[in-house]
Amino acid sequence: MSSKFLKIFPLITLTIAVILHGINFISPLPADYLVFGHLLLILGMVTYALRRKSLTTWILISIVIGIILGRDFPGIALSMQPLSQGFIRLIKTIVGPILFATLVYGIAGHSDLKQVGRMAWKSLLYFYSATTIALFIGLAAINISKAGVGIDASKIPHQELPKTSAVKEADIKALEQIPEANQWLFKTTAFFRDIFPENIVKSIYENQVLQIVIFAVIFGIGLAQLPEQKKKPLVDFMESLAETMFKYTHIIMYFAPIGVGAAMAYTVGHMGIDILRYLFMLLITLYAALIAFILLVLLPIALYMKVPIKKFIEAIKEPVSIAFATTSSDAALPVVMQNMERFGVPRKVVSFVVPTGYSFNLDGTTLYLSLASIFVAQAAGMHLSFGQQLLICLTLMITSKGVAAIPRASLIILIATADQFGLPTFIIAAILGIDELMDMGRTSVNVIGNCLASVVIAKWEGEFDQEKALAFQAE
Repeated sequence: MSSKFLKIFPLITLTIAVILHGINFISPLPADYLVFGHLLLILGMVTYALRRKSLTTWILISIVIGIILGRDFPGIALSMQPLSQGFIRLIKTIVGPILFATLVYGIAGHSDLKQVGRMAWKSLLYFYSATTIALFIGLAAINISKAGVGIDASKIPHQELPKTSAVKEADIKALEQIPEANQWLFKTTAFFRDIFPENIVKSIYENQVLQIVIFAVIFGIGLAQLPEQKKKPLVDFMESLAETMFKYTHIIMYFAPIGVGAAMAYTVGHMGIDILRYLFMLLITLYAALIAFILLVLLPIALYMKVPIKKFIEAIKEPVSIAFATTSSDAALPVVMQNMERFGVPRKVVSFVVPTGYSFNLDGTTLYLSLASIFVAQAAGMHLSFGQQLLICLTLMITSKGVAAIPRASLIILIATADQFGLPTFIIAAILGIDELMDMGRTSVNVIGNCLASVVIAKWEGEFDQEKALAFQAE
């Protein structure tokens, strides 16, 4: 009897919570009634999670619990921020070692340097095609919705923006000596300069993904050219290090429900509900555009490449849940690499495509940047011709590459783009209020895009294990 009751208890608590909200919609109830319903719902969800004993279930439920805590107990929710920060810190300890070890082992362990070259140009071709389409979908979405048209700019809260620039301070003097018409070329070449590490320890410390990738690729190529006797100890060490980091990840993931739930609680407690009033349309436009990109671009690619969709969704749901709640692609990276390998993508492909994609295949971020740039112009009452909008997109095609996989780093690129095209930055400050909600969506699409990219390149190379994919089971 008790076992049957435990099975239906979560459904009972959900029903009570829905009924209370229904009554409140018709005739407002005292706040304590809704709080009671939410606490009962939390109890029901925890009961369900204890029965399922699934990490993914715990993560998804912790997101809902975080939302409830943020709404009903904002003080407690704000106090939980250190837990989410601690989880992100743990994850960041993984990124450098796992990227370096898997890349070096993937290159030197197989000694097929021609395949590395093939994967490089195939990956970059795919990345640029996908992100360019994403830019134009974002451009189309904001022009259709016109979310920024008619906004009273005087009602937008003036908030101090992060002091940042697309150009390093050391380069400012150099730019002063270059004609304005040629400054874009200097900025472009400076970007390529900055992808090369001057100190690999510093790059790992700062989680400079692209710099770690460049160093690991060159190191791996050098190691591959050594005689077998001399390279074997290092190759074996890299394999052991990679395996150790995967086990390390598995241990850390037990903390994920707490870290993810705390992150969501802080987000809701920090923002509140009323702040969405002026920017709700922008949020809807972004999510509609992201869904359109998934359905019109990623899904057809997956179907054309004959990817088992249901199993693919099962493989990505955990990393996407983590990315959604933490707004950090880095937080999902270890699970992405682990799950894609279990899904049938060879390690040498995963270890090259996924880290490279973190700098060159940020589909959600590039879509957001084109959409947000035009929104700023609309809110300011500025009419941009199609040619001007196209120029902004072409600029973003370059500047959006190399955006760090950390929360709200795309804000830096948006501010730099606004400065370059004379758009008012105080309107961008208003976006900060819902940037966390938007970051959840665009980061999730970044992760989905990179997971699919690894499968596409593996199939393109003829090395995808279809049977392994069909047999995939979530842990």
